[in-house]
Amino acid sequence: MIDAAVIGLGRWGKNIVEAAQGKSKHLRFIRGVSKEPELVRDFAAAKDFKLSTEFEEAVADPSVQAVFLATPHSLHVGQICAVAAAGKPVWCEKPLALTRAEAARAIAATQKAGVPFALGNNKRCFPCMRELKRAVADGMLGEILHIEGNFSNEHSTRVKGGWRDDPRESPGGGMTGAGLHVLDAFVNLAGPIAKVDARVHSQKPPPDPRDAAVALVQFESGATGLLATVRAAPMYWRIMVFGTKGWAEAREETSLTVALIGAEPKTTIYPPVDSLGVLLEVFAETIETGKPFPVSIPDMMDVVGAFEAVIRSIGEGKPIAVARG
Repeated sequence: MIDAAVIGLGRWGKNIVEAAQGKSKHLRFIRGVSKEPELVRDFAAAKDFKLSTEFEEAVADPSVQAVFLATPHSLHVGQICAVAAAGKPVWCEKPLALTRAEAARAIAATQKAGVPFALGNNKRCFPCMRELKRAVADGMLGEILHIEGNFSNEHSTRVKGGWRDDPRESPGGGMTGAGLHVLDAFVNLAGPIAKVDARVHSQKPPPDPRDAAVALVQFESGATGLLATVRAAPMYWRIMVFGTKGWAEAREETSLTVALIGAEPKTTIYPPVDSLGVLLEVFAETIETGKPFPVSIPDMMDVVGAFEAVIRSIGEGKPIAVARG
């Protein structure tokens, strides 16, 4: 059993604990860190872990074998480096960093220390996304020509304040909170992105924002992509891949429709899973056995590079090439 600490106990930090505590055979949380302990004291008691306010204290605790970060984005790189220097595996929620250079610094620290590193791209574990990845990798759809994706949710209407309303922590409207998951899906399915042209159209600023972020992307392969995220819209997930032999569309977490040339579209509904719990178990396996984490380091870097280009494109109002290396 891996004894872990979670840093940051906001909405998603609690979700991480909920997905593992008392459910996982490989992972349990024994410490939690919050700068507002009065808000989470009952939660910590219910989940049976020690609560404190200092990051450094939790990382130095010899009983803590791994550290999970659910903190503001601007803190990620420094905290990853500190956990790596302590010789402990580290899980970080996305985005890994707001620039490719900062992401590279964090990755270098984990590699120098030789510690396992994970990024919380749990939507790769949606049943429909696993099957879509398999269809693409097996060549079922032929050469990939174009991808479309939309992840929208209403969290901006229910979770106010903090990083969501701070453009330094959450640039690009809904791109940081939701659109980044679509970028990850794009890279996972079609490889590195070479160029982006992105815009944010806002009808009402934070708090309680009303905006849509959109981006046209070109992959290094020559394929194209179109993504969107609408803050304040009801929860919606869709990834659609068009190839020379057919198309496939993943909807929400469990539905996948495949249409091959000359055949009628076929929709399959897969059994639901706890995608976050699945990814947490995979990371525990990585720590215990050394098995590679399924989100590769090159993918992590490519997503951050594309994200940085998207934010620059929004700010400058023009297409931006994605930095490499």
